[in-house]
Amino acid sequence: MTYIIGDIHGEYQKLLDLVAKLPKDAKLIFVGDLIDRGLQSREIVAYIREHNHQVVRGNHEQFMIENGEPFIEALLEDRDADMSNIWIYAGGIETLLSYGLLEKEEDGSMQIVKNLKGLKELQYDIEWMKSLPLYIKMENPYNAELPIVVSHASIGDFWDLEESNPKHFEFYIMTNRNQPSADAPIFNIYGHTNVSEVVIGHNFVSLDTGCGRSDGEGKLSAYCVETQEIVV
Repeated sequence: MTYIIGDIHGEYQKLLDLVAKLPKDAKLIFVGDLIDRGLQSREIVAYIREHNHQVVRGNHEQFMIENGEPFIEALLEDRDADMSNIWIYAGGIETLLSYGLLEKEEDGSMQIVKNLKGLKELQYDIEWMKSLPLYIKMENPYNAELPIVVSHASIGDFWDLEESNPKHFEFYIMTNRNQPSADAPIFNIYGHTNVSEVVIGHNFVSLDTGCGRSDGEGKLSAYCVETQEIVV
């Protein structure tokens, strides 16, 4: 059985709890946004890499790629690191804490730590994130005319852009928050857009049920390709 798992956002225990409910021989595919917000991003990445699970790249992985490397370079060159970029504001502080590269002071402020082991681990995971695909395509057991595409954000209405305009295609597959129209040519399983419960439409499944929310009320959800079962 193949299970697609929604955005985790640093909530390692919720990942372990969900996986414990799935068949032991299940094939797991993740829609990206493994990191940020929760306090155990490093542990999640290590777990997924260790088990060789498939992942598509989310916008938070992209934030880490684009802003993590300059952070590493600044520390190695004893320069001030930029702590005002989009990654930091989107949950990167918690991710850097998980790599041991920040410490929280008694007054609540953050102190950068030049932790060479943490820097090496961060660079190692960034290189892995660079290799992640934008989508995974597979056969649809229920409708051969609508192939399944696992992506981070909704891409059904922009599927034709992959060949005609790859730059715009990458933008939408990372950022689009609209459900696909009924005539989109793929069955799209995606995360990115927070929903209170998994939404299953004619040609899509929206899977991000808020794991990593600051109020702690979010859930981590999985969708089984073969049975259409939802596991929370």
